[in-house]
Amino acid sequence: MKLLLIEDDERIADALAEDLSDQHYTVDVVYDGQTGWDYADMVQYDLIVLDVMLPEIDGITLCQRLRQAGHQVPILMLTACDTIADKVLGLDAGADDYLVKPFDLQELSARIRALLRRGETTTPPVLQWHQLSLNPNTCDVSYGEQPLALSPKEYSLLEFFLRHQRRVFSRAQLLEQLWPFERMPDESTVKAHIRGLRQKLEAAGAPKDLIETVYGLGYRLKQLDE
Repeated sequence: MKLLLIEDDERIADALAEDLSDQHYTVDVVYDGQTGWDYADMVQYDLIVLDVMLPEIDGITLCQRLRQAGHQVPILMLTACDTIADKVLGLDAGADDYLVKPFDLQELSARIRALLRRGETTTPPVLQWHQLSLNPNTCDVSYGEQPLALSPKEYSLLEFFLRHQRRVFSRAQLLEQLWPFERMPDESTVKAHIRGLRQKLEAAGAPKDLIETVYGLGYRLKQLDE
């Protein structure tokens, strides 16, 4: 899952980005509304965390602009203003949820999960592909009865494939979805992580090519005979 965090307080932004990254989200961080608009208009995000008080373009205006432009991405608004009128203003601007500072990181994470679930009514709580199982709530991964210990990026890759079963993704598409925009490596990095993930899946009893290469196109989960 790829998130955009728009927060002008760098201390808060860095702490939030670190916490969300630890939960296997890919997070782009920007510190003003104009840059936030540029990123949101350029990259497809699963959710935006948006502060109200921002330089360049304030959060309320940015939220309105995103909705007017047709962006349906869930928006969680952050603000130090806790009056009913302020909450109504944010929600009427198009925000899906509203959290008042200071807030608990666990509550923020829970609200993010709740917003992401709204767009996944057809997605089961545990993602499965034959004997492969991934629980996004606990981050547990197993093949059959064998648990898998994955690196954060291996986990993100596997979750992404499980959320988009049978779809083929190029290395460039995987980079765009699973790496922060400002720290995007070259495509050989994707190849290395895919290789490591395949090795761990095979060690747990999965077929060697469970993540198969579609030559000239990219990668996908392989359909297996039951």
